[in-house]
Amino acid sequence: MKIHEYQAKAIFAGAGIPVAAGKPAFSVDEAVQAARELGGQAWAVKAQIHAGGRGKAGGVKIARSLDEVREAAEALLGKALVTAQTGPQGKVVERLYVEAAAAIAAEFYAAVLVDRVTQTVCLMASRSGGMDIEEVARTNPGALLKLYIDPTVGLTDEAACALAKTLGFTGEGVDAAAAFFKNLYKVFMDNDATLVEVNPFAVLEDGSLLAVDAKMTFDDNALFRHPELEVLRDFSEEDPLETRAKASSLSYIALDGDIACMVNGAGLAMATMDAIKLYGGEPANFLDVGGSATVEKVTAAFEIMLSNPKVTTVLVNIFGGIMRCDTIAEGIVEACRRVKLSVPLVVRMNGTNEEIGRRTLAESGLKVIAAENMSEAAHKAVQAAHGDAK
Repeated sequence: MKIHEYQAKAIFAGAGIPVAAGKPAFSVDEAVQAARELGGQAWAVKAQIHAGGRGKAGGVKIARSLDEVREAAEALLGKALVTAQTGPQGKVVERLYVEAAAAIAAEFYAAVLVDRVTQTVCLMASRSGGMDIEEVARTNPGALLKLYIDPTVGLTDEAACALAKTLGFTGEGVDAAAAFFKNLYKVFMDNDATLVEVNPFAVLEDGSLLAVDAKMTFDDNALFRHPELEVLRDFSEEDPLETRAKASSLSYIALDGDIACMVNGAGLAMATMDAIKLYGGEPANFLDVGGSATVEKVTAAFEIMLSNPKVTTVLVNIFGGIMRCDTIAEGIVEACRRVKLSVPLVVRMNGTNEEIGRRTLAESGLKVIAAENMSEAAHKAVQAAHGDAK
């Protein structure tokens, strides 16, 4: 789960990480009022979308009068902002963050994330912070310093100070930067985050530090421990089909292909998608109905898959252990009747009650392309997607 910059900064502030004063705004008038209440002579008006690269895309505007705040808000709200991370369709800006401008002397980069290779937490930092950090990572990866942290030990004072010195901090700046890193790590651990990023974190002209930007993502599997985070979710920023799937307790991820997949078990789902790719096809989604799905759950899964206009073929690959094949079959029949299935349907079912499931499908009147194993099912699904259904 992702949250917006202004939400992340509220969490930062509560953890002792320095942020500038700011206010969210959902209309042009609210943006102007926010700037008026913040006071000062300059403000940053920032588009709030779940994507990086806003600065380069014109999503961050500096205003030096209330009239300029209004102009910036009018230019951003309701418009699609296209960044390197949104794709060509962009994301519509529905909210802004108006923040007091800061006098920046130097920009750095810092992030805490899970490193799956070393199975530790990684604190990354660089002296090259700002809008070009992706280019720095691509062309000069050595400029990104990496400190691997054992979660059972945590980030020590010695390690934090050593990193600060390596980045060029001196004197009292070393302690300030070390405290910044330690608070960043604490925010990451306390909130079950998968990423906490500050780009840039800045040294101001008076020598103080400031988190100029803030990005946080959280482990969905840990949200049951954080009801205070769950309410921050912005469903308008998420795929509507994925939102529907969450409501039905389904594991669903939309992809770019045209062969919809419904499978029980994450490992089998991954293998099914690999098989589709092997035969030259493209999966339209990852969908795991789990091992204890009901007819209603299977029906919901089918309806979600078929809501994707790209889908030209449906592949159901079930290995019935805990999950019974007859339950899957009943769900398929019910869903196909509701949505009036008009694309080829390939079904492979093996395991518990498979004969009952196959009989249910045979007696349903549906045109089912049967397969005996996963390889055959994937091959037939790709053929069907290419207009060669048999």
